[in-house]
Amino acid sequence: MMRLAWRDAGTIVGMSTDSLSLAVGVQLPEIERPVRWPELREMGRAIEDLGFDSIWVGDHLLYETPEGPVGPWEAWSLLAALAAITERVQLGPLVAATSFHNPAMLAKKATTIDEISGGRLILGLGAGWNEVEYRAYGYPFDHRAGRFEEAFTIIRTLLREGEIDFTGSFYTARDCRLVPRSRPEGPPLMIGSIGPRVLAATLPHVDLWNTWHAWFGNNPAGFVELNGTIDEAARDAGRDPLEIGRTAALYWQFEGGGGRRQGDTDRHTADPQVGSPADLAEALAAYASVGVDHVQLVLDPITIGSIRLAGAALARLR
Repeated sequence: MMRLAWRDAGTIVGMSTDSLSLAVGVQLPEIERPVRWPELREMGRAIEDLGFDSIWVGDHLLYETPEGPVGPWEAWSLLAALAAITERVQLGPLVAATSFHNPAMLAKKATTIDEISGGRLILGLGAGWNEVEYRAYGYPFDHRAGRFEEAFTIIRTLLREGEIDFTGSFYTARDCRLVPRSRPEGPPLMIGSIGPRVLAATLPHVDLWNTWHAWFGNNPAGFVELNGTIDEAARDAGRDPLEIGRTAALYWQFEGGGGRRQGDTDRHTADPQVGSPADLAEALAAYASVGVDHVQLVLDPITIGSIRLAGAALARLR
C-alpha cells in the first residue's frame, strides 16, 4: 500500500491509493495560444485514450490583455464536435455563462449535446464576470444575479420537467416545451460560483458544485476552508451537503510552462502548483482525501505532451 501526502502550511493529509475514488478531467486550451481544431481533436482523443474521465471547455468570448484582444473558439460548437469524436468521457462547459444565451435556447443546446454524446454532458452554469466580452458582444452586464436566477429557473425546469410557462423581469418562456429530450431527468447540473445569492438559488437543485483554482488558493487547505462555507450554504438551502458533489479546478504546471491567464484579475488567476507526474499524483490523492469528487486539471503548458504527463500521474493512482 502506497501512502501519499500533501503538505500545506504544516498540515499533512494522507490518502491510500487503495481507496482512491476521484474523477479527473482536463480543460482544453482557451487563450494561451491559437489552437486549431485538428490539435483540439487530438487532445480530446488523447484525454479519452489515457483514461481521464472528462473534457472541459471554457465558455468565453473575448479578453483584453496587455498584448491585445484574445478569445477562444465558441464553447458549444466545440462541445458538439467533441461529443461526436469521443465515446466515453463526460463533457462540459467550465462554466457556461447563462447571460450569453437565451435560457430556453441554452437548455435546447444542452439536451442536443447530451443526445449527441449519449448522455455524457455535465451542464456547468455560472453568472459570468468578464465585462469586456459583455460590452463587445452586446450582452447586458447589469443585474447579473437577478438575470441568472431567472435563467437558471428556465434551464433547470426545461431540462428536468420538459416544459415551463414563465414571465420574469429579464426573460420570458411562455408555454415553452423542450422536445425531444436526451433523457427524462436531464443532464447533471453543476454550479460554478461562490456568490451567496447564486448559491442560494442553485444549491436546492444542483448535482455538483465547482470552484475555480483562484477561489481557494489552488491548494487542498484552501479547498477545505471554502468547502465548509458550501456545506453551510447547502444546509441553509435545505439540502444535505452530502447530496452535492464537489469539483475543483486544479492549476498544475509542468516543466516548460509559462503561465495560463484568465483575464487580468486576481480573482481568476492563482499561482500554479508545479511538479512532476509523481507530484501531481500525490496532489490528486490529497484532493480526494479532503472531499473533492472530480478534479478539472488546468495544465500549463496546455499541450498534448502535458496531457500525456498528466496521464502518467493518473496511471500512478489507478
